[in-house]
Amino acid sequence: MSFQCYFGATTIQTLKLAAIPAASSRFIFKPSSETLALNLFSRHNNVSCPSRTPFKLLVRALSATAVQAAPITESLDNKVVKPQWKAAIDFKWIRDNKDAVALNIKNRNSHANLELVVDLYEKMLAVQKEVERLRGERNAVANKMKGKLEPSERQKLIEEGKNLKEGLATLEEDLVKLTDELQLEAQSIPNMTHPHVPIGGEDSSTVRTMEGTPLKFGFPVKDHLQLGKELDLFDFDAAAEVSGSKFYYLKNEAVMLEMALVNWTLSEVMKKGFTPLTTPELVRSSVVEKCGFQPRGDNTQVYSIEGSDQCLIGTAEIPVGGIHMDAILAESLLPLKYVAFSHCFRTEAGAAGSATRGLYRVHQFSKVEMFVLCRPQESEAYHEELIKIEEDLFSALGLHYKTLDMASGDLGAPAYRKFDVEAWMPGLGRYGEISSASNCTDYQSRRLGIRYRPSEPTSAPPKKGKGSLAPTQFVHTLNATACAVPRMIVCLLENYQQEDGSVIIPEPLRAFMGGLELITPKST
Repeated sequence: MSFQCYFGATTIQTLKLAAIPAASSRFIFKPSSETLALNLFSRHNNVSCPSRTPFKLLVRALSATAVQAAPITESLDNKVVKPQWKAAIDFKWIRDNKDAVALNIKNRNSHANLELVVDLYEKMLAVQKEVERLRGERNAVANKMKGKLEPSERQKLIEEGKNLKEGLATLEEDLVKLTDELQLEAQSIPNMTHPHVPIGGEDSSTVRTMEGTPLKFGFPVKDHLQLGKELDLFDFDAAAEVSGSKFYYLKNEAVMLEMALVNWTLSEVMKKGFTPLTTPELVRSSVVEKCGFQPRGDNTQVYSIEGSDQCLIGTAEIPVGGIHMDAILAESLLPLKYVAFSHCFRTEAGAAGSATRGLYRVHQFSKVEMFVLCRPQESEAYHEELIKIEEDLFSALGLHYKTLDMASGDLGAPAYRKFDVEAWMPGLGRYGEISSASNCTDYQSRRLGIRYRPSEPTSAPPKKGKGSLAPTQFVHTLNATACAVPRMIVCLLENYQQEDGSVIIPEPLRAFMGGLELITPKST
C-alpha cells in the first residue's frame, strides 16, 4: 500500500520497491572484438578434455546500437511484451556458441532460458526469410502492373497483390512479436566469464593478495556500535523514529570523519587522472536496467518513486554509466576515467542478524565510486589499475585486508570478472567487504549504446556516404568502490581504538579533519 503526503501545495512522491520486469534483466556480450580463448575445460569445470586445448570463440561486435523502443505494451492475444529498450545482442553468436553460453549460464547459476532463445532466433530467421520472399513477389507483381495488360490479367494481378499484401502484413506482425520476445529472453543471459574466474559459489572464491595481519589488542575489544555510543558519534535510535530501521545520524567527529574520507579519497584518486563528479541520485528505471541492476523478486535492492519512472541509485555507477548513453566517442577521448561522489540507497531486503548490525548494512550511505570507459583491449589492464588504487588507499589507512577473485556463482550479471576487498573488523570479529572492482566489458555499453570510432580507417570497401571511417565498436566499462563511508568508519573505529576508549585518526586523514589526531570520550 502506498500513500502521498501533502505539505501546503507540495506533493511528495511516494517510494515503493521497484517493479521492473524481471525478464529484461540481462543480455549476452562478448569480451572483446578479438578472438578469445576460453579455457572451458579447466579443472573447475569437472569436464574431461584429453587435449586440454582452450576452446576458441570468435568474438565480434554488433553493428547495431542499443536503441530506445516504445513503452511497454502488451498484445491481448498472446501476451507478448514489447521491450522498453533494446540491447545490441548478437543472436547468431549465441546460437553458434551455444555450448559455451550454456556452460556459462550453469556456472553463474543463471535462470536464463538458452533453449528458448535459440528456438526463437531460428523461428525469427524463418519468418524473416518468408517475409523477404513475399516482399519480392509483391514487387514483381507491382512491376508487371506497370505494363500494358488485358483487363482480366490486370484484375488477376490485383487480386494476387492484395493476397500478398494481407499475408505479408500478418507475417510482419508475427516477426515483430517474435523479435520482441527474443529480445526479452536474450537479455536475461548473463555476461560471459573470464577464463581465470574460479567456478562455483562464493566459497570457491580465491585470495589474490593479503595485506598485513589482524591487530593484537591488550584489552577487551569493542565494536563500532559501543565505540560510537561512548564517543557520541552516531544515533540509530533517533533515526529509527524519524526514518525507520537501518538509518542513522552521524554526529560530532564522525561527521568530520565522513567528510575527511570523501575528500581524501577524491584527492588521491584524482592524482591518477580521474575526473571528479557528483551525480544525480534519481535516475530513470531504464538506466538502472541497462546497467544490470535488476530487482530480484522479493529481495529487490532498488527503491523506485511512486507515479514516475525514476529510481533512487544504489551506486554512482548507474548515473556515471549513463552520462555517455547513446554516444559515439572519438577514440582519442578514451579512456574516460571518473571518480564520483554520491549518496546511495538500498532496500537491503532480507538482511538481518548481528553480522549486519550498526553501520555495516544500512539503507542510505555515502560512497566514492570509480568508473572507466575504455577500448576493449585495455579493460583487463584497467581492472588491475582499479584494484591497485583500492589496495593502495586501504594500505595507506593501515587496514588489514584480503583481495578475492570472486567465483562465478557470486558474479552479478554484468561482471566478466570481479575482485572484492574484505577488511578485518576486530569488533565484529570477522572480515567484511569494503569494496569491489568489476570489469563489465561491453555488457553495459551494449545496453547503454556507448560506442567509439577507431581512429584507424578500415581497409574494407567504404559504405555509401561513410568514406573510409572505421566501423564503431562498443566501449568496455569498469567500476570500483574507492570508499564506502559507513564500512570505512567501522574499520577505522574498530582498528584504531585505544584502551582508554579513544580512537586514533589515521595520519592521511588528519589534514582533512583540521589536524585532529584523536577522538576522545566526551566529558560528562
